[in-house]
Amino acid sequence: MTQVDRLDTPTEHDSVAAKLSTLDRFLPVWIIAAMVAGLLLGRIVPGIGSTLSAVEIEGVSLPIALGLLVMMYPVLAKVRYDRLDTVTGDRRLLMSSLLLNWVVGPALMFALAWIFLPDLPEYRTGLIIVGLARCIAMVIIWNDLACGDREAAAVLVAINSVFQVIAFAALGWFYLSVLPGWLGLAQTNLDVSPWHIAGSVLVFLGIPLLAGYLSRRVGEKRWGRAAYERSFLPKIGPWALYGLLFTIVILFALQGDQITSKPLDVARIALPLLAYFVLMWGGGYLMGRALGMSYERTTTLAFTAAGNNFELAIAVAIATFGVTSGQALAGVVGPLIEVPVLVALVYVALALRSRFTHSPATASEASRG
Repeated sequence: MTQVDRLDTPTEHDSVAAKLSTLDRFLPVWIIAAMVAGLLLGRIVPGIGSTLSAVEIEGVSLPIALGLLVMMYPVLAKVRYDRLDTVTGDRRLLMSSLLLNWVVGPALMFALAWIFLPDLPEYRTGLIIVGLARCIAMVIIWNDLACGDREAAAVLVAINSVFQVIAFAALGWFYLSVLPGWLGLAQTNLDVSPWHIAGSVLVFLGIPLLAGYLSRRVGEKRWGRAAYERSFLPKIGPWALYGLLFTIVILFALQGDQITSKPLDVARIALPLLAYFVLMWGGGYLMGRALGMSYERTTTLAFTAAGNNFELAIAVAIATFGVTSGQALAGVVGPLIEVPVLVALVYVALALRSRFTHSPATASEASRG
């Protein structure tokens, strides 16, 4: 991301705020401003939604796609790919992530959707789709801001991407048709192609991942690791925040009219989403602590569990139910709630970092990595 200075040792007691750049320190302000700007654009500029949606990549507006690529590249260029084996060997982290993302997450969203929206089937279906789409984009930003393990985030995102291609359609069938049938609830069909999901993963993860990997390999070969990390990375770092803010503006501009014209509906959709993000993050954090993981990997586990792939959820909802459907609106409200909540949880994570000071688990994990 931008230059988020990492603490060299867990015994430093300087203020968290002092460790952040000016851009990062005022991140909530920039994000709120971007959300407001997007909503205003969607309301006061006629036809902006149709214009932005005119060109799509894998069902997602081209401007959003470009914003996501710009957002992810700087962070993935920071990953030290020669250290990935230290992550793939950590079975606790990998198994915990799979459990949280593909068992707990979808089940929790299914339960919350039915508890909070029993009388609103379109919004309920949209939320369940959001719960099935595991995060492969913005989570990298949140993890980096919270000083999580970049290499672990790269591995977990890649694993989630593979599972997304394999499991999304099957889980959609199970949670929208099979399980409701068993429970005597209303059923819904979801017709989505695994190839469409694979294309989405290829565009939104494959391209920036390849670019980041090549930057690291070529940069280190040409300048050396020290020069690459001290000179090149600080120059491209701020672009991750610029890409994030641009994406937020465009996303809310696309659906600004729907969001502002249905405030009560948005509020009802927001409640289960708020509960979901907090519970998933808290569950990931507590699981990491219980398993004796370091702060960095506990943080990565929590954020990769809480984040969702809103690009895919919105694209699937629009392709299946239509751009003006309640399912699509529920998908759009997802980032409306996710962005400020996970930004707040970045600060919660940083505040909790002191709890790992002098932790034997932290020291042993650091010695392995």
